Amino acid sequence: MRSSNAVARHKAKKKTMKKVRGFYGARHKVLRVAYIAEKRAEQHAYIGRKLKKRDMRKLWITRINIASRANGLSYSRLIAGLNKADIRLDRKQLSEMAIHEPEAFTQVVEQAKAALA
Repeated sequence: MRSSNAVARHKAKKKTMKKVRGFYGARHKVLRVAYIAEKRAEQHAYIGRKLKKRDMRKLWITRINIASRANGLSYSRLIAGLNKADIRLDRKQLSEMAIHEPEAFTQVVEQAKAALA
């Protein structure tokens, strides 16, 4: 008797059909169309994860720029000052500090100013 790989194949089909549940039209009904839709959706999801990181970094930089200008220093000068003062805070931390702890952020800006002078 010829052996088949039916169990594994059925499992793979079920997995794909489960992923495309909720898609429009044939994309959630027809297996051949579902494979293509799933592949494309995964590509877009991958790209989206990369774009999300870029967007968050842009947001942090904008927040830092606004807060540092309120303290009399531009973003680029602040970053240069932090590097000279050897203060190792990433942009996410600086952004959170600017929002939730403005006094501490002001102290960091003053240290950066002192390092630039």
